[in-house]
Amino acid sequence: MQHRYQIVQPEWIVTVNSDFEVLRGFAVLIEDNLIHSLVPNDEIAELDCYAQAEIIPLPNCALLPGLVNSHTHASMSLFRGMADDLPLMEWLTDHIWPAESNWVCPEFTVDGFRLAAAEMIRSGTTCLSDMYYFPGEMAACAQQIGIRSVVGLIVLDFPSVWAQDATEYLHKALAVHDQIRELPLVSSAFAPHAPYTISDEPLRQIAMYSNELDIPVHMHVHETAAEVAEAQQKTGQRPLQRLDQLNLLNSNLIAVHMTELDEFEIERVAEAGVNVAHCPESNLKLGSGICPVASLLELGVNVCLGTDGAASNNDLDLLGEMRTAAMLAKGSSGNARACDARQAIEMATINGARALGMADLIGSIESGKRADLIAVDLSDLNTQPLYDPVAQIVYAAASRQVSHVWIDGTAQLKDFEFCHLDTNEIIAKAASWAQKIRS
Repeated sequence: MQHRYQIVQPEWIVTVNSDFEVLRGFAVLIEDNLIHSLVPNDEIAELDCYAQAEIIPLPNCALLPGLVNSHTHASMSLFRGMADDLPLMEWLTDHIWPAESNWVCPEFTVDGFRLAAAEMIRSGTTCLSDMYYFPGEMAACAQQIGIRSVVGLIVLDFPSVWAQDATEYLHKALAVHDQIRELPLVSSAFAPHAPYTISDEPLRQIAMYSNELDIPVHMHVHETAAEVAEAQQKTGQRPLQRLDQLNLLNSNLIAVHMTELDEFEIERVAEAGVNVAHCPESNLKLGSGICPVASLLELGVNVCLGTDGAASNNDLDLLGEMRTAAMLAKGSSGNARACDARQAIEMATINGARALGMADLIGSIESGKRADLIAVDLSDLNTQPLYDPVAQIVYAAASRQVSHVWIDGTAQLKDFEFCHLDTNEIIAKAASWAQKIRS
């Protein structure tokens, strides 16, 4: 079989390896869908594959691992801007859940996912962990587009457009897990919505299946103070305590939001190896609270980043989330050293990969990993002068500066232009949905 080679020559390589090396004068050799090696520029011409390789010079660019969006509801992009400036429960119960009941169907899910995937690729996200209805259709769409995805196998107690009760949700979840297991770019995670929407028995079953299948459990947890207070009033327990008793606090759990944590809970999360998906901009916009990221990082908790859905953010820009996360951690802790630029990039790359069980595949630029890569052009006015590329990426760069994106070795964005997606068609379908929903 003839192999395909690409030699990418950026100004800097931000490896995000265990030493967080930032290299200059090196190129990345991609063989098919894998990072073959990192090669000094003066040795490139000596490579056996040099004559047949595509040479991609990227002056003024930093090459990073593709960003990992650890929590989103991609298809909800079609509800972007529909119900702004409202607190979480009013936003959900009075606007989002009724709209979902009226409009969500397989076609909605696929069209919304395409819109979100295009936005994410354009801003440097190469992998996402999603939670929404019709995950089988979403998985097929993700594979067709070529974006690495973990589709959430949603579970609720109450009826929705997807299922009628927890038993049916679980039955469908397991069927989708089996259905998509051969898709190269797609995997699955259980996605019970939240402690307040799911009873004990389905959660026990999810804990059992997660352990048996070794797949993540992706769940909103401690999102607001009101959620925690209501749980205490109804059950006498805080939600994390209940999840602990149901055997869900372990390294398979991706606990999303986590804005309300006491000192004991932070220690317990660290002890259990729970992953925390921090969604700073959505939490701020909904007035939901602030995740104690500085304290979690100090205890070694694997904190990753998510955008949440565009209906509550209102964008899917992980570069922006990195900056907000870093600033918020500093401001809320009173410590300017908290969540430094290096940690912010780790949260958006290797930490997300780790949470999804993919740290051996993606999240850093190392030999043998999948070639999920992005280039950020740092020659713009807002990133000049340049003393430290890592700091500039986190504190100054904008998503419009993402010039190239590769997913599994395939170029998805080249010289700021999509290689495969038809944005005019995607935008037209979004406009068509908006017209229907408004009418």
